[in-house]
Amino acid sequence: MIPATKTTLNPAQLDQLAINTIRFLSVDAVQKADSGHPGLPLGAAPMAYVLWTRFLRHNPINPQWSNRDRFVLSAGHGSMLLYSLLHVTGYDLPLEQIKQFRQWGSMTPGHPERGLTPGVETTTGPLGQGFGNGVGIAISEAHLAARYNRPGFDIVDHFTYGLVSDGDLMEGVSSEAASLAGQLELGKLIYLFDNNHVTLSAGTNISCNEDHAKRFEAYGWHTQSVEDGNDVEAIDLALRAARSETRRPSLILVRTHLGFGSPDKQDTFEAHGSPLGVEEVKLTKQNLGWPVEPLFDIPPEALAHFREAVPRGKQAESEWRDRFARYATVHPDLAREFEERMRGELPPDWDADIPVFPADPKGEKTRVASGKVMNAIAPRLPSLMGGSADLDPSTYTALKGAGDFESSDRASGDTQGSAGGGWGYAGSNLHFGIREHGMGSILNGMAVYGGIIPYGATFLLFSDYMRPPIRLAAIMEQQVIYVFTHDSIGLGEDGTTHQPVEQLANLRAVPQLIVIRPCDANETAYAWRVAIETRDRPVALILTRQDVPTLDRSRYGAAAGLKQGAYILAEAANGRPEIILIATGSEVGLIVEAQRELEKQNIQTRLVSMPSWELFEAQAEEYRRSVLPPSIRARLAVEAGATQGWHRYVGDLGDVIGLDHFGASAPGPVLMREYGFTVENVCKRALALLEKKNA
Repeated sequence: MIPATKTTLNPAQLDQLAINTIRFLSVDAVQKADSGHPGLPLGAAPMAYVLWTRFLRHNPINPQWSNRDRFVLSAGHGSMLLYSLLHVTGYDLPLEQIKQFRQWGSMTPGHPERGLTPGVETTTGPLGQGFGNGVGIAISEAHLAARYNRPGFDIVDHFTYGLVSDGDLMEGVSSEAASLAGQLELGKLIYLFDNNHVTLSAGTNISCNEDHAKRFEAYGWHTQSVEDGNDVEAIDLALRAARSETRRPSLILVRTHLGFGSPDKQDTFEAHGSPLGVEEVKLTKQNLGWPVEPLFDIPPEALAHFREAVPRGKQAESEWRDRFARYATVHPDLAREFEERMRGELPPDWDADIPVFPADPKGEKTRVASGKVMNAIAPRLPSLMGGSADLDPSTYTALKGAGDFESSDRASGDTQGSAGGGWGYAGSNLHFGIREHGMGSILNGMAVYGGIIPYGATFLLFSDYMRPPIRLAAIMEQQVIYVFTHDSIGLGEDGTTHQPVEQLANLRAVPQLIVIRPCDANETAYAWRVAIETRDRPVALILTRQDVPTLDRSRYGAAAGLKQGAYILAEAANGRPEIILIATGSEVGLIVEAQRELEKQNIQTRLVSMPSWELFEAQAEEYRRSVLPPSIRARLAVEAGATQGWHRYVGDLGDVIGLDHFGASAPGPVLMREYGFTVENVCKRALALLEKKNA
């Protein structure tokens, strides 16, 4: 606790002292690291100061208080501004960590990282992603408020704020997210735009002269302009007006000056991504009336002023906890469910209704089976929430009877093509529109908020649009579920442009992402179990457009083997296999048929279903060696996608039937035949391997 400090400064002087404190705390850290972005903290400090000292409701002692206001620094390159604010307002971020900015093992990395630094809500840096995260956070707040608030008990009631940059607004993902936010009328979402007219390499006039205010008005946003980024009272008034606008998200365009105060670098790109330099730091301090020494100077009056956030935060949380205790008395079931969700707990019977699919040679599409499983889970798992990029009829991801998430004054009750109108923000089905990139970043915001297990669906090919947020979900170790359908050239007539080839390899290359390609309906059911129970990383489910056989599990290995990533689907008749056939997804049915043909030739064959490399690699070595014994060197993998990566499992003497070229426009069965995904070709390649082995 910082002791009370008497000051002779008037309010305006104290404001200026506090603003310069976070300016030069940031500048000194960047200069010491000889790396970073000093321009944004110098220019944006006044608006950040006003927000954090006059509006932001948070508790530095408990950064995880569920009803705190959220702050997203989408302009993550300005991370030192956020770290400075966290330190001076009392978060567990010591000054020594400020001095270790961008150094090995520090809590102050080059861009904000969730889970590393107390008070950082989401990992930002790739521009536009934080913008989309904030929209997801605001969606979560609106949804949980609609589900759990009752008259006299607003237990979910806070704002989502963000600081965004020119780069954030230029990246296309922000357009997607902003458009949806306007459509959804997310009135408790407020962004401050650091409108400094400078990018990393030049002034914005060389690349972007659009009218941002008119653009966002067209999206349905409330916009205001503050002409002087140092005018704290004008910023204060703008934030008050934004908070009183309940039907539209707000963008406040604040005209700032990048590198404000730097005699030689203000308003130039040189202040963006490089330290000012020792001499320029001195000149800037002198220009703004700040002592050159000591470095990392925090005047007692400024620190005491900032640390008022601690008792304010404690009081705000205490009042909320009292309100929640009364709420729990009146609405005990709702209170219990809310607390379980915010703790990330699953109901004990959440999977009780997952179907077991009977054996069927014709089978069904795994995307259809997935939809059945989702709708069996959803009634027992209220935290499941998401949607698709305008593809519900194809991805089968609509939750029946769970309602559409939409603004109450737009909830028409028209359910055509949807899961049910009239629910308002209480609905669990999100209609993202044709906005895969925005969908991915919004899902991340929902995940970091807590209380929601978010999912998003599209065709596997269009996972390419979502690669940046998928990567960030993996970095943050957040539970996001991706449902990617139409998983191969089996898609058929849509042709080369829509047939995924390299996407599986791309997704498998992402650290921390679990990729699962189930072979039939029952593996699909277990894939959903894994996705729901995996709390610390994202999961991608890869599903077929076409029907695949539902295997007779009395003859083949139990589908629960999916949880190990790979398992013995069928052993050789004599228990001593000469060759192992490995496949995923729709190609598992192919190797099942091939085994029958090889048996007719007395070829002893083991079948391995391998739906997930990542789950398999997580198993003990003993288990992995039992499935793929080193002694059996003849191995053939079959997958309708790029062969990249498969040689780790088939070895130097193995072979892969895959697809290292693009497809063509023709019916799916024709393409499978023409590209060698036939029983005849599998047997031919298997026999060739055995000949090579025995040569």
